[in-house]
Amino acid sequence: WFFSSYPQVELETVTVNVTIQDFVADVVSELFFRNTQQVSMETMFIFPVDSDTVLHTFYATMGDTRIEAMLWEKEEAQQLCKATSGMENLRYLQDQWDLWGRVFACFLGTLPPNREVAISLCYVQELPLQPDGAALFCWPQELFPQENYISRMSSEEETSENLHFNICLKSAHGVSHVDINSSYTPLQYTDPDQTSAEVSLKSSPWLKQNLNLLVYYRGPHILSAVVERRDPKALPGSLLGDPVVMVTLTPDIPEVVPNPSQLGEFLFLMDRSLFQDAQVPLDSAHPSICPQNTLLFLLKSLPLGCYFNIYSFGATFKAFYPQSVEYTQESMDNAVGHISSIRPDLGGCDLLGLLRCIYNTPLLRGRPRQLFIFIQRKISSEEEAVMTEVYRYRDNHRCFSFPTNRCDSFNLFQAMALETKGECVCIHSRMEMTSEAVKCLQRALQPMATGISLHWDLPSGLEVSMIRKAPEIIFQGHQSSIYAQIRGPAQDAEVDEGAVTLQYHVGSQSFDYTLRFSLSPSSDGRLPVHHMAMMHLLWKLAWEGTSRAKKDIQHNAVNSSLSLGVPSPFTSVVAVRMKQRDARQQDSLPPDSSMLFSQSCNLIPCQLLWLHGFKPGQFMSTKFWMVQKCQFFLEMLSHKAPDTEALTQISASCKVQNLAGSQKREQFQRVMVALQKANGSWALTTALASALGLSKADVEGQKPNEDVQPAAWATVLALVWLHQYKWKVSWSELLEAKACRWLQDQAEVQLDECLQAANSLLGCFAEPTVFRI
Repeated sequence: WFFSSYPQVELETVTVNVTIQDFVADVVSELFFRNTQQVSMETMFIFPVDSDTVLHTFYATMGDTRIEAMLWEKEEAQQLCKATSGMENLRYLQDQWDLWGRVFACFLGTLPPNREVAISLCYVQELPLQPDGAALFCWPQELFPQENYISRMSSEEETSENLHFNICLKSAHGVSHVDINSSYTPLQYTDPDQTSAEVSLKSSPWLKQNLNLLVYYRGPHILSAVVERRDPKALPGSLLGDPVVMVTLTPDIPEVVPNPSQLGEFLFLMDRSLFQDAQVPLDSAHPSICPQNTLLFLLKSLPLGCYFNIYSFGATFKAFYPQSVEYTQESMDNAVGHISSIRPDLGGCDLLGLLRCIYNTPLLRGRPRQLFIFIQRKISSEEEAVMTEVYRYRDNHRCFSFPTNRCDSFNLFQAMALETKGECVCIHSRMEMTSEAVKCLQRALQPMATGISLHWDLPSGLEVSMIRKAPEIIFQGHQSSIYAQIRGPAQDAEVDEGAVTLQYHVGSQSFDYTLRFSLSPSSDGRLPVHHMAMMHLLWKLAWEGTSRAKKDIQHNAVNSSLSLGVPSPFTSVVAVRMKQRDARQQDSLPPDSSMLFSQSCNLIPCQLLWLHGFKPGQFMSTKFWMVQKCQFFLEMLSHKAPDTEALTQISASCKVQNLAGSQKREQFQRVMVALQKANGSWALTTALASALGLSKADVEGQKPNEDVQPAAWATVLALVWLHQYKWKVSWSELLEAKACRWLQDQAEVQLDECLQAANSLLGCFAEPTVFRI
């Protein structure tokens, strides 16, 4: 979020008014920049617009000139853009800038020396839920005036004269408190029941930080509702002409034993170019990625009763199974056998086609779909199309993505994970890929709310029309916001209260919560909830429109989009430069392209763009950064120390020894994992004994007593062995859990006696807690 130009164009004054109601923020801001140089500067304003943000007002004022961004029907806007000079500036920005993602960009032209430009920016945004239950609002540090921090160190509470940042908070639950990483005034309640409050910043956040405002509400907020009055100037029955309600669902999800019928569908998407790295010998000096190991360990870690499939992709894609299959011993063995059949492919990368194929496959009822994507190729030419598909189905699945450090599209996969409430991890080595993937699988197996439904109780004569319906599944620690239009005249005007009931399941438990809300809320006429609802409605119309009804749908969508200034798939942005007197005349008129060609105004470059830039340093993990730092110090040492050759030889010798030991241990680990059955047990075989460093006769001879089943004894041995190396085997958690569950289901197994014998045989010191009883 920043004003882009040379650093000499300084942000002098900021005025921001934010109204936060539960989990929606309405932002009105005015930014004043000045060119402090003695030469003119070319300037451009750039503002990121994610899928939960609606930027509906933008204009810039320089002297008696005003530049305003307006929406036009898409085809008409494209014709207008053809007549706009300087569009190459935006095309250059799209490919050369170091940022990534969807942004609003407006080229403001030349700013003379010591001249000021005022930017007015208004937008609405859904706020994410934090783990502690707070709503998070962020404001970028680039849009704060630069402070003299050295002079403020002695007086940190000094009020900044060029910062006016006011926040109004509202919630029917009551506002508890706020937490801001900046100095601020005490929270002032403006209602006796503490349902509204105000707070202001005293200064910009300390040093170079974004403003993070955390808002805490009173009591549990499993359900919250924000009702917004209709626009009195709009036609009743239209979205603007009816009240709209935003309901935020944050179900309480306790830890439960998962029901096999509610376990998820796990899809593993493997970039075939990764298997080229897999051809690198294990004793190579360069760390390589080993997707075969990762797939093996993931398959072994899945729970009985879930569904799964594996896709390999490159220029084409191929599935192990025509459709997802139930996880059984047979299907697992079959999939493990197919891993070796994946061949390297360094050609194209049809991830978009694969995602469309998956999304077009119906969901398995009650089973959340979770994608694990492993990739190292760049797919920048399709990034916007990929994100459009992900956004369309974001309520139906979750993405865990694992781009390697060679992948130039890291930002795309980070966005996919954020959009679907998954996780993105940059991979640098073979063991890291396995470890991080299994950690994410462990998170994907956490309890979730399923069978979600909403039931409305409204006064007679009123009904709800769903704009964005409730998702089928909400994962632990997440929220979902739905929007509905309240239609019809109430038969009893004195009844001004409604209710909504949330019902859902977690495992075999059922839950329901009811929230009562007012149908006569106060209103300042800004309609933030209508803006968000309009955005979701427009995308819904774009996706659900049929060819027969497309023309009517598009006409209605264009009118709806223009009425609130909400961008849509049917409209595009056009910016106009005009004199202030003409701007005042146009304020009350609908957009008319004829006025764009008058002598008093002209078109300037302005668009919603998809940037393809990349900042690799920003996304490196701490671990990888430390490796680079150590390498840097070794390089510095090599220039200064006269006898570094000996040091290098010693280092190389240690590396070979460590690598040999690591390879041996890795081979044993792979064998141990490969021998585990789908139900979590191990069979007492020669291969198992060899992996334990023993003979089969030794293993059989140390069995505690004849009544202990061979599989139970073998499983205890394998579990103790895995637990012994747990500090080195970060991916063994799920394998151990499966083994423990299997042992607990076995009748008459003397676990204490077996543990004592296993410790003696393996030379371990495992405690009874290893069985998790």
